[in-house]
Amino acid sequence: MLRLQELDIVESKEQLALIPEGKVLINTINAHSYNTAQRDDAFAEALCNGDYLIPDGASIIKACRWLKAKSQPKERIAGWDLFAFEMGRINVNLNINDNHNGKKRVMFLGSSERVLTQIRECAAVDYPNLEVVTYSPPYKPEFSDEDNQTMIRAINDANPDLLWIGMTAPKQEKWTYQHWNELNIHCHCGTIGAVFDFYAGTAKRAPMWWQKHALEWLYRLLIEPRRMWRRYLIGNPLFLWNIMREKFNGDR
Repeated sequence: MLRLQELDIVESKEQLALIPEGKVLINTINAHSYNTAQRDDAFAEALCNGDYLIPDGASIIKACRWLKAKSQPKERIAGWDLFAFEMGRINVNLNINDNHNGKKRVMFLGSSERVLTQIRECAAVDYPNLEVVTYSPPYKPEFSDEDNQTMIRAINDANPDLLWIGMTAPKQEKWTYQHWNELNIHCHCGTIGAVFDFYAGTAKRAPMWWQKHALEWLYRLLIEPRRMWRRYLIGNPLFLWNIMREKFNGDR
């Protein structure tokens, strides 16, 4: 069971620059993933045992403060912030890998071929020093052993300088953690879900005013009420209940 009080969470955007080079797994945590991890032990294990965990939600920051948690994040770091930082960093990095035709290689694994096509087109304009490779896994609740090996092989064959996994939580975190030792990569890997759609333009992110006032969740609810009502109208009160249980019931 996940306990927010005990997690090591990145505390500010400035700390992203301190993440060392090499094989590093970066996950995000928000109210929805915290709730999910209370009943999904494999997901909780994946979040606890990644290399870095970033606070993608004002609710996480406030809860850490109220719980007097081990980590005290000072600001929200959205999956989009991680994406923009890593893509910008690698786009200007002059340490070029000669095996990739003079460019850094970024791999996107997840989502549909339509979304991935849009990502390749956008990245060609925004990040001209990057070569983008993609893989769209089969759309199914659970992958077969053959599916898993095909995905692992696609990553290893690509040998990327940066890897993004986007299959929505908790699927993406559990899959990446489960197969982490089979991935022969030497780069940062981020599980960033909805960012694939945001960057491709197939989903609209909240305007800056909503983001600054910690209302991005409400914007998403208003834009996609049928898909998001359960996550927020039920999930937000559930998050408060789970945090109170952690505060007052110890190991419960």
